[in-house]
Amino acid sequence: MDPVRDNRMSVGSAASTLQVGASAFLLRVYNWMTLGLALTGIVSAIMVANPDLVIGLARQPILFFGLIIAELALVGSMAGWIGGMSASATVGAFLFYSALNGLTLSVVFLAYTRESITSTFFITSATFGAMSAYGYATKRDLTGLGTFCFMGLIGLIIASLVNLFLHNSMLYWWTTFAGVIVFVGLTAYDTQKIKGLYVPGSEGTEQERKSTISGALILYLDFVNLFLIMLRLFGRRRD
Repeated sequence: MDPVRDNRMSVGSAASTLQVGASAFLLRVYNWMTLGLALTGIVSAIMVANPDLVIGLARQPILFFGLIIAELALVGSMAGWIGGMSASATVGAFLFYSALNGLTLSVVFLAYTRESITSTFFITSATFGAMSAYGYATKRDLTGLGTFCFMGLIGLIIASLVNLFLHNSMLYWWTTFAGVIVFVGLTAYDTQKIKGLYVPGSEGTEQERKSTISGALILYLDFVNLFLIMLRLFGRRRD
């Protein structure tokens, strides 16, 4: 018997088992993210199919901005409450947020043609998929990239708020291209971070289910924000 060889085989087997477990965990994350996106799309489609509802929502600024504030409060609360929530409550909050987001996004979608929304969705999906695959497969630590992109996100938010008053077209396009870079980078970083949430042997536990939803929410936000920024580039407005 060769102890060194046996030890290497044992380590290799453990690494393989860990890889399989992490892959299965991420697949569950993607499934929940996809369900959230589908729910958002369904709610938005129902609203856009009834333009009077969307126009009525847009003409009620108190209601519209109230929904946006509720979204921000909900997603912020989920980040802090997940540790103390049950898995079922976490799932409910995620799905409710996804549906609520569909209401507010319908106002944006009504301004663009269905064809350009569809094509932009596929472009976003391909970009998101490529960067998420990179984040999953790379051995490089992406913490530095995540920090850089988070700082860029703060700057992007500030610049976008300022441009609400300036209406500067150059700043608009700068924030658009910067936004693509930021969310492409965050997609890779967040995928790697979520992969690290996997705990061997935790399959089916309450904590594992909550970690799954937490990861799905993070990637859902990355996808939606990347899609909205891509829509600036590839979307065609209705006549």
